[in-house]
Amino acid sequence: MYLKQIEQLVVLQKVDDEIVLLQDELKRAPQRISELEKRRQEIEDSAEIVRDKLKYLNDQQKRLETEIETDSMRLKKSKSKMMQVGNSKEYHAMMREMDNLEKQNRGREEEKVTVAEELARQNLELKSIDEDTQGLDAELAVARQSLDERIAVAKARLAELDARRAEAGTAVPRPILQRYEFIRSRLKNPVIVPVDAGVCSGCHISIPPQSFIELQKGVQILSCPNCQRLIYWSDHIAPEETPETAETPAE
Repeated sequence: MYLKQIEQLVVLQKVDDEIVLLQDELKRAPQRISELEKRRQEIEDSAEIVRDKLKYLNDQQKRLETEIETDSMRLKKSKSKMMQVGNSKEYHAMMREMDNLEKQNRGREEEKVTVAEELARQNLELKSIDEDTQGLDAELAVARQSLDERIAVAKARLAELDARRAEAGTAVPRPILQRYEFIRSRLKNPVIVPVDAGVCSGCHISIPPQSFIELQKGVQILSCPNCQRLIYWSDHIAPEETPETAETPAE
Protein backbone atom coordinates (compact mmCIF):
# COMPACT_ATOMS: atom_id res chain seq x y z
CA MET A 1 0.00 0.00 0.00
CA TYR A 2 2.80 2.40 0.94
CA LEU A 3 4.69 1.76 -2.29
CA LYS A 4 1.53 2.20 -4.37
CA GLN A 5 0.86 5.54 -2.72
CA ILE A 6 4.45 6.67 -3.26
CA GLU A 7 4.28 5.60 -6.91
CA GLN A 8 1.09 7.59 -7.45
CA LEU A 9 2.53 10.62 -5.68
CA VAL A 10 5.60 10.42 -7.92
CA VAL A 11 3.31 10.21 -10.96
CA LEU A 12 1.37 13.18 -9.61
CA GLN A 13 4.63 15.07 -9.15
CA LYS A 14 5.70 14.36 -12.75
CA VAL A 15 2.36 15.61 -13.99
CA ASP A 16 2.70 18.74 -11.85
CA ASP A 17 6.26 19.28 -13.11
CA GLU A 18 5.02 19.28 -16.70
CA ILE A 19 2.07 21.50 -15.80
CA VAL A 20 4.45 24.05 -14.24
CA LEU A 21 6.65 24.00 -17.37
CA LEU A 22 3.65 24.48 -19.66
CA GLN A 23 2.26 27.29 -17.52
CA ASP A 24 5.66 29.00 -17.61
CA GLU A 25 5.76 28.60 -21.38
CA LEU A 26 2.29 30.13 -21.70
CA LYS A 27 3.51 33.10 -19.66
CA ARG A 28 6.73 33.48 -21.66
CA ALA A 29 5.23 32.83 -25.09
CA PRO A 30 3.78 36.34 -25.59
CA GLN A 31 7.12 37.96 -24.66
CA ARG A 32 8.49 37.50 -28.20
CA ILE A 33 5.39 39.20 -29.59
CA SER A 34 5.79 42.05 -27.09
CA GLU A 35 9.45 42.48 -28.08
CA LEU A 36 8.56 42.60 -31.79
CA GLU A 37 5.68 45.01 -31.16
CA LYS A 38 8.02 47.24 -29.17
CA ARG A 39 10.53 47.24 -32.05
CA ARG A 40 7.64 47.95 -34.44
CA GLN A 41 6.62 50.98 -32.38
CA GLU A 42 10.23 52.23 -32.21
CA ILE A 43 10.50 51.97 -36.00
CA GLU A 44 7.18 53.76 -36.43
CA ASP A 45 8.41 56.53 -34.09
CA SER A 46 11.56 56.86 -36.23
CA ALA A 47 9.42 57.01 -39.38
CA GLU A 48 7.28 59.75 -37.84
CA ILE A 49 10.40 61.83 -37.10
CA VAL A 50 11.56 61.42 -40.71
CA ARG A 51 8.10 62.37 -42.01
CA ASP A 52 8.19 65.54 -39.89
CA LYS A 53 11.61 66.38 -41.35
CA LEU A 54 10.34 65.77 -44.88
CA LYS A 55 7.34 68.05 -44.29
CA TYR A 56 9.62 70.79 -42.99
CA LEU A 57 12.04 70.38 -45.93
CA ASN A 58 9.21 70.39 -48.48
CA ASP A 59 7.85 73.57 -46.92
CA GLN A 60 11.33 75.07 -47.09
CA GLN A 61 11.67 74.08 -50.72
CA LYS A 62 8.31 75.64 -51.62
CA ARG A 63 9.19 78.82 -49.71
CA LEU A 64 12.51 79.16 -51.53
CA GLU A 65 10.90 78.54 -54.93
CA THR A 66 8.25 81.18 -54.20
CA GLU A 67 10.83 83.72 -53.01
CA ILE A 68 13.11 83.05 -56.00
CA GLU A 69 10.18 83.43 -58.40
CA THR A 70 8.96 86.61 -56.68
CA ASP A 71 12.39 88.28 -56.70
CA SER A 72 13.03 87.13 -60.28
CA MET A 73 9.86 88.94 -61.33
CA ARG A 74 10.95 92.04 -59.40
CA LEU A 75 14.36 91.83 -61.06
CA LYS A 76 12.76 91.57 -64.49
CA LYS A 77 10.55 94.59 -63.80
CA SER A 78 13.53 96.57 -62.51
CA LYS A 79 15.47 95.85 -65.70
CA SER A 80 12.57 96.99 -67.85
CA LYS A 81 12.43 100.29 -65.90
CA MET A 82 16.12 101.00 -66.39
CA MET A 83 15.38 102.90 -69.61
CA GLN A 84 12.99 105.19 -67.77
CA VAL A 85 15.47 106.32 -65.09
CA GLY A 86 15.84 110.12 -65.18
CA ASN A 87 19.10 110.66 -63.28
CA SER A 88 22.22 108.82 -62.11
CA LYS A 89 21.08 108.76 -58.49
CA GLU A 90 17.97 106.76 -59.36
CA TYR A 91 20.02 104.62 -61.72
CA HIS A 92 22.56 103.67 -59.02
CA ALA A 93 19.77 103.05 -56.48
CA MET A 94 18.08 100.69 -58.93
CA MET A 95 21.37 98.93 -59.69
CA ARG A 96 21.95 98.37 -55.98
CA GLU A 97 18.45 96.96 -55.62
CA MET A 98 18.99 94.63 -58.58
CA ASP A 99 22.36 93.47 -57.23
CA ASN A 100 20.69 92.83 -53.92
CA LEU A 101 17.93 90.77 -55.52
CA GLU A 102 20.42 88.74 -57.56
CA LYS A 103 22.57 88.09 -54.48
CA GLN A 104 19.55 86.96 -52.47
CA ASN A 105 18.42 84.63 -55.23
CA ARG A 106 21.92 83.12 -55.55
CA GLY A 107 21.85 82.41 -51.82
CA ARG A 108 18.39 80.90 -52.14
CA GLU A 109 19.49 78.71 -55.07
CA GLU A 110 22.37 77.38 -52.97
CA GLU A 111 20.02 76.75 -50.06
CA LYS A 112 17.59 75.07 -52.44
CA VAL A 113 20.31 72.62 -53.55
CA THR A 114 21.12 71.82 -49.90
CA VAL A 115 17.44 71.28 -49.13
CA ALA A 116 17.05 69.03 -52.21
CA GLU A 117 20.04 66.92 -51.11
CA GLU A 118 18.62 66.58 -47.60
CA LEU A 119 15.20 65.69 -49.02
CA ALA A 120 16.77 62.90 -51.08
CA ARG A 121 18.63 61.62 -48.00
CA GLN A 122 15.52 61.66 -45.82
CA ASN A 123 13.45 59.94 -48.51
CA LEU A 124 16.04 57.16 -48.68
CA GLU A 125 15.91 56.91 -44.88
CA LEU A 126 12.11 56.64 -44.96
CA LYS A 127 12.30 53.99 -47.69
CA SER A 128 14.71 51.97 -45.54
CA ILE A 129 12.42 52.33 -42.51
CA ASP A 130 9.41 51.24 -44.59
CA GLU A 131 11.31 48.12 -45.72
CA ASP A 132 12.20 47.34 -42.10
CA THR A 133 8.56 47.83 -41.15
CA GLN A 134 7.36 45.44 -43.85
CA GLY A 135 9.91 42.83 -42.75
CA LEU A 136 8.93 43.22 -39.12
CA ASP A 137 5.22 43.03 -39.95
CA ALA A 138 5.86 39.73 -41.75
CA GLU A 139 7.86 38.46 -38.76
CA LEU A 140 5.08 39.53 -36.41
CA ALA A 141 2.45 37.71 -38.48
CA VAL A 142 4.50 34.48 -38.36
CA ALA A 143 5.21 34.90 -34.65
CA ARG A 144 1.53 35.50 -33.84
CA GLN A 145 0.49 32.42 -35.81
CA SER A 146 3.20 30.35 -34.12
CA LEU A 147 2.12 31.71 -30.74
CA ASP A 148 -1.50 30.76 -31.38
CA GLU A 149 -0.42 27.24 -32.35
CA ARG A 150 1.86 26.88 -29.31
CA ILE A 151 -0.85 28.11 -26.98
CA ALA A 152 -3.38 25.70 -28.50
CA VAL A 153 -0.97 22.76 -28.13
CA ALA A 154 -0.05 23.76 -24.56
CA LYS A 155 -3.69 24.15 -23.54
CA ALA A 156 -4.58 20.78 -25.04
CA ARG A 157 -1.70 19.17 -23.18
CA LEU A 158 -2.74 20.91 -19.96
CA ALA A 159 -6.21 19.46 -20.35
CA GLU A 160 -4.68 15.98 -20.71
CA LEU A 161 -2.47 16.54 -17.68
CA ASP A 162 -5.39 17.76 -15.59
CA ALA A 163 -7.19 14.50 -16.40
CA ARG A 164 -4.11 12.46 -15.49
CA ARG A 165 -3.69 14.47 -12.32
CA ALA A 166 -7.24 13.76 -11.27
CA GLU A 167 -6.74 10.06 -12.01
CA ALA A 168 -3.47 9.91 -10.03
CA GLY A 169 -5.10 11.78 -7.16
CA THR A 170 -7.85 9.19 -6.78
CA ALA A 171 -5.23 6.51 -5.99
CA VAL A 172 -3.86 8.53 -3.06
CA PRO A 173 -5.73 8.69 0.29
CA ARG A 174 -7.41 12.05 0.78
CA PRO A 175 -5.35 13.08 3.88
CA ILE A 176 -2.08 12.42 2.03
CA LEU A 177 -3.34 14.22 -1.09
CA GLN A 178 -4.36 17.19 1.05
CA ARG A 179 -0.91 17.15 2.61
CA TYR A 180 0.66 17.08 -0.84
CA GLU A 181 -1.49 20.02 -2.00
CA PHE A 182 -0.73 21.96 1.18
CA ILE A 183 3.04 21.62 0.66
CA ARG A 184 2.64 22.40 -3.04
CA SER A 185 0.86 25.66 -2.21
CA ARG A 186 3.73 26.80 -0.01
CA LEU A 187 6.90 25.39 -1.57
CA LYS A 188 8.48 25.64 -4.96
CA ASN A 189 8.24 22.45 -7.05
CA PRO A 190 8.92 19.59 -6.45
CA VAL A 191 6.73 18.45 -3.53
CA ILE A 192 7.85 14.83 -3.21
CA VAL A 193 11.54 13.96 -3.63
CA PRO A 194 13.78 10.88 -3.23
CA VAL A 195 16.30 10.48 -0.45
CA ASP A 196 19.58 8.96 -1.61
CA ALA A 197 22.38 8.03 0.80
CA GLY A 198 20.48 9.80 3.58
CA VAL A 199 20.34 13.14 1.72
CA CYS A 200 17.09 14.87 0.72
CA SER A 201 17.27 15.75 -2.99
CA GLY A 202 14.92 18.67 -2.41
CA CYS A 203 17.08 20.69 0.00
CA HIS A 204 20.32 18.64 -0.28
CA ILE A 205 20.56 18.31 3.49
CA SER A 206 21.02 15.02 5.37
CA ILE A 207 17.98 13.80 7.23
CA PRO A 208 18.38 12.40 10.81
CA PRO A 209 19.58 8.75 10.87
CA GLN A 210 16.44 7.58 12.68
CA SER A 211 14.23 9.23 10.04
CA PHE A 212 16.25 7.53 7.32
CA ILE A 213 15.78 4.14 9.02
CA GLU A 214 12.01 4.74 9.22
CA LEU A 215 11.98 5.81 5.58
CA GLN A 216 13.72 2.61 4.50
CA LYS A 217 11.11 0.52 6.30
CA GLY A 218 8.48 1.92 3.95
CA VAL A 219 5.63 1.95 6.45
CA GLN A 220 4.38 5.55 6.31
CA ILE A 221 4.92 8.62 4.18
CA LEU A 222 7.37 10.99 5.85
CA SER A 223 8.44 14.59 5.37
CA CYS A 224 11.94 16.04 5.30
CA PRO A 225 12.51 17.76 8.66
CA ASN A 226 14.50 20.50 6.86
CA CYS A 227 12.40 21.51 3.83
CA GLN A 228 9.11 19.79 4.77
CA ARG A 229 8.80 18.10 1.37
CA LEU A 230 7.40 14.59 1.19
CA ILE A 231 10.24 12.08 0.89
CA TYR A 232 10.76 8.47 -0.14
CA TRP A 233 13.78 6.18 -0.26
CA SER A 234 15.25 6.16 -3.76
CA ASP A 235 15.50 2.35 -3.73
CA HIS A 236 11.73 2.05 -3.34
CA ILE A 237 11.09 3.53 -6.82
CA ALA A 238 13.05 2.26 -9.82
CA PRO A 239 14.66 5.10 -11.83
CA GLU A 240 13.17 5.81 -15.25
CA GLU A 241 14.98 4.28 -18.18
CA THR A 242 16.58 6.69 -20.61
CA PRO A 243 17.29 5.74 -24.26
CA GLU A 244 20.93 5.20 -23.26
CA THR A 245 20.19 2.96 -20.27
CA ALA A 246 17.53 1.05 -22.17
CA GLU A 247 19.98 -0.04 -24.86
CA THR A 248 22.05 -3.13 -24.14
CA PRO A 249 25.50 -3.40 -25.71
CA ALA A 250 25.94 -6.05 -28.33
CA GLU A 251 27.88 -9.12 -27.21
